[in-house]
Amino acid sequence: MNKMENTIVLKPEILGYFHNFPIANTLLVSWIVMVVLIIVSFLATRKVQMVPNGLQNLFEIIVDFGYTTVEDLAGSSKAKVFFPIVMTFFLFILFSNWIGLLPGFATIKFHGEPLLRSMNSDLNMTLALALVSAFLTHAFAIRYLGIADYLKRWFTLNPIFLFVGLLELVGEVTKVVSLSFRLFGNIFAGEVVLATVSTIFAFIAPLPFYFLEIIVGFVQAAVFMMLTLVFMTLLSEKHAAEH
Repeated sequence: MNKMENTIVLKPEILGYFHNFPIANTLLVSWIVMVVLIIVSFLATRKVQMVPNGLQNLFEIIVDFGYTTVEDLAGSSKAKVFFPIVMTFFLFILFSNWIGLLPGFATIKFHGEPLLRSMNSDLNMTLALALVSAFLTHAFAIRYLGIADYLKRWFTLNPIFLFVGLLELVGEVTKVVSLSFRLFGNIFAGEVVLATVSTIFAFIAPLPFYFLEIIVGFVQAAVFMMLTLVFMTLLSEKHAAEH
């Protein structure tokens, strides 16, 4: 990370502009992650075999486990809709977390700034993911409940239920904050620890911290996926007793 030896830099470094649109190093990494996912998906499915092996077998295990998890929580009818969304979140966040641990991050310079920086160490990125998660959650709620029942969750003539609905609206905002800051905080803190340890010990000592960050990267991707799935499932279900 930029000048990590001396200070903690929260703001991503701008590498250049495209028609006044800033290109940050975290944005560049997000593009790299998307390309990697597309290539890996293509390689895993280009020659689909009845008896899978290699990369196809690995991806089938991941997809089967993920779909079973979604189906157990959301039900078979909603699983077909929710699964592609939450699995995309999981793989995108997981790959972005792990790719940030590769050698070269924060060391390759471009015009004096780090060319690459872990995507989720940028609060803008994690906030964008959380907003997309929230938008899809409410879009699916409208789809399954209908606009009338959806609005009844938040607004009613009963003053008690109206107050509860307003509290739930505040809760929806805190969900976005929680999703974004949890992911950002864990990944950014991990980068700070790795950078600090690497400046003190060059070789063997940082290895346990790298293994720890591999686990943290997986856990944070899984947490984001599962929370999004839970929010989608709960919000798309009718209350036991409608207002």
